Amino acid sequence: MPSTPIAPDNDPAVAILVLILCLLLTSCGGGSNGSPAPSPTPSNPYTFTLTASGVTPKELTVPIGTRVLFVNQDARQHDMASDPHPDHTDCTEINSVGVLNNGQSRETGNLVTPKTCGFHDHANPPPTTQAGNQWTGRIIVR
Repeated sequence: MPSTPIAPDNDPAVAILVLILCLLLTSCGGGSNGSPAPSPTPSNPYTFTLTASGVTPKELTVPIGTRVLFVNQDARQHDMASDPHPDHTDCTEINSVGVLNNGQSRETGNLVTPKTCGFHDHANPPPTTQAGNQWTGRIIVR
């Protein structure tokens, strides 16, 4: 007995299956425009924000073992480093922040020694006229 091929217009079950497959294919990744989603800023209660007017706050007191977050909301690049300039040796954990472009953020290493750590923007270190005190700050580790 010869078999008759099943066409979607002849069998409602095949038509439903084709419809489901089409819906699945269009819902999987159809909204991507090829550009990566911006990475969210890590949450950290100990945060310095860099803006066109400088560093805010100027000083933070943190517990031993803490990491401090630097967030660049300025249009220009900043290169955050430990004092003193140009050696950057007081609190080397700060040096891991390094260069931050607009919108970037990065944490220091763990601050494990109780002391006061100064920092500055290495690309515009004090005491230049432009830098003044606006690109400097302190972390007090207790």
